[in-house]
Formats: sequence, C-alpha cells, structure tokens
Amino acid sequence: MSLVELIAQADERGLAASGLACLDRCVPLLGGDDELLRPLWASLAEPSGDWAGQLEQVRGKIDGTADSPDEATLLARRMLEAAPADRTAAEVRLWADACSVASLQIHRMLDLVADEASSVDARREGRTEGMSPLVAAELRRQITVLELLAGHGVGGLRPALEVSVEGRRVLRAVVSRRARGRV
Repeated sequence: MSLVELIAQADERGLAASGLACLDRCVPLLGGDDELLRPLWASLAEPSGDWAGQLEQVRGKIDGTADSPDEATLLARRMLEAAPADRTAAEVRLWADACSVASLQIHRMLDLVADEASSVDARREGRTEGMSPLVAAELRRQITVLELLAGHGVGGLRPALEVSVEGRRVLRAVVSRRARGRV
C-alpha cells in the first residue's frame, strides 16, 4: 500500500504519530535535543493528553534556535509551526500529509545521491525506481510508523518512536557531515 493510501486510512492517533515522527526525525535541523518531542509522544498515549500544552512548550524551546536560511531547516521549522493545537482527525490529517512531504523533501535535499523523480509525490504514491538512499529510508520509516499504529493502536507508539529515533540518528549524522564539509 502506498504512503498516500496509508495516510488516507489512518485514524487520528496514527496521523498525529505520523506527523510527529516526521518532525522528530528532523529535530537535528532545529537544534533540539533528542528528548524535545518526548512529551508530545506521551500525550498521544492518553486520550486526554495535553497535546496543545505540550506543543506550546516545544515551540517555546525551539523559538530563536536554529535561525538558518537553509531550506531544509526552514521546512522543519514549518512542520513544527503548522502542528495543530486541536488534535482532531481533520486537522492532523492535513498536518501529517504536509509533514510527510516536507520530511521527504528535506531528506532529498540532504542526500548526496540525486533522486531521479521530479517530486516526492511520485515516491509517496509508490513509484520508487531510481530513489536515492536517504529518501528511500525516510519513505520506509513513514510507512512503518503508519503500519505500526494501524496494526497495534496505542501499543504501536513505542515501536514508532524507536523507528523515529533511528531516523533522527541518521539525519543527525548527515547534518553533522554537511557541517564539517562547510568548515
């Protein structure tokens, strides 16, 4: 099943986790530490979790950091800014879809190997021939997160977080390598 189809079928929790996982993997661009989004992940486990309050705290911690004109950083910042305070299915569906696109674009920008597709939309729809390694890994992670939440509900949150942590480590290494190359 394509990523677009998985997003279309996901419930509110799966959509929120999908968007949050994309954002979590891009935290290295925002200058945040590995624990930055942990409270948001925790709020997904509780039906009455304080998503809006936790979201404002995260935004406050990021505000003023990573002021970079770099396009990848700007996309990551927009993912955080666009996160809806109201965690309804309609709101988080739009956000999860936008985060999916932004995260794939970020990975595409940072990959040393050129991706042959003209846009990430083809990747999201399942056309994967000629895909660059970093984009391929991000696409797999996005699909895995949605499948985990669809198959296990709240029980899929921990493994989804683990998938996200792995992706964050990869992106942190890529960002670090790029920074060393600029010095």
